[in-house]
Amino acid sequence: MLMTTTLAAQTPTKEQRAVQQTIENMFTALSHSDTSALKMYVTEDVNFFEYGQIWNRDTIVHKALLGKTIPDFKRINSFEYVSTNINQKTAWVTYYLQSTITKRGKEEIVKWLETVILIRNGNQWKINVLHSTRLGTR
Repeated sequence: MLMTTTLAAQTPTKEQRAVQQTIENMFTALSHSDTSALKMYVTEDVNFFEYGQIWNRDTIVHKALLGKTIPDFKRINSFEYVSTNINQKTAWVTYYLQSTITKRGKEEIVKWLETVILIRNGNQWKINVLHSTRLGTR
C-alpha cells in the first residue's frame, strides 16, 4: 500500500494517518457488508457522488448489503494517497483507489480517483462527502 501526502517524500503525521485510516476502515466495512461499522465511519448526512448519482447513507448501506447476496463476493482495496489536508475539524483527502472485486467466479480490477471530506466529531473522523471518478477496469 503506497501512501503520499501533500509533503512529498515525508511520512504522514499521526493526524493525517488517522484521517486516512477512517477512509480505509469505511471501505473495509463496505467490502465486508458490515453496515454497523460502515455507519461508524460516515456522518448521518453523508453524500457519495458516484456514477453521476448522489448516494445518501441509506443508499450506501443498501449497496453494502448487496455484497451479502453474492456467495463468493470479495473485495480487496488498496490506496495511494495524493494529498491529506487538515484544518481544525475538517479534512480533505485525495487518493487513488484500486479494488480487486471477485463475484460469481470472475475477478475484476477497478480503479478510481476519489476526494473525501471528513469532519472530526469528538476524537473520531467521519466521512461527510465522497466524490468518485472511475478510471477504468481490467
